Amino acid sequence: MKRLISSKVAVWALAAGAALAALPAWADPKIGVVDAQRLLEESPQGKAMLEAMRAEFAPRERTLQAQQQSLKAKQDKLQKDGATMTDDQRTRAEKELRDGARDFERARGEFQDDVTARRNEEMSKLQRTLGEEVRTYAKANNFDLVLTAEVVIFATPTYDITPAVLAAMQAHGGAAPKPAAPAAAPPAKPTK
Repeated sequence: MKRLISSKVAVWALAAGAALAALPAWADPKIGVVDAQRLLEESPQGKAMLEAMRAEFAPRERTLQAQQQSLKAKQDKLQKDGATMTDDQRTRAEKELRDGARDFERARGEFQDDVTARRNEEMSKLQRTLGEEVRTYAKANNFDLVLTAEVVIFATPTYDITPAVLAAMQAHGGAAPKPAAPAAAPPAKPTK
């Protein structure tokens, strides 16, 4: 009787082992963390965007600096020569200085608003481009999950894929990726 029970246990053990062997092996998920800020600063696209912004706004910035220096010179002249000026000359110089300062502040405010609006526009484009670069890299390297460092409280450096993504971006010259073709819809599952 004991022998019969042992045989049944052995058969069940073999059957269970065969069933387990037939199941797919569940691998550990492949997870990566990317430092989005570092990608923005160090990627070829990020550097190109910053350089384009500098080139676009440099002439206006130089004009504002010249205007500020001119105001400073007028203020210094008024302080130096104010005691020897007539009341009419001093009043006219003070009004000129106030009007110039008001014009400068308005121009500086408009400049800052234009720079901020342009930066936001370019950053939005850049973030989309970098997101696509990270997705392309993750798919090519079979990652199951990629998180940004901003939402991760802690990760060991072994999970940081930022250097590898930067290297991949630099390897293909920093060109913006072409949009991926839309994925085909999965077939509908039959209802029971």
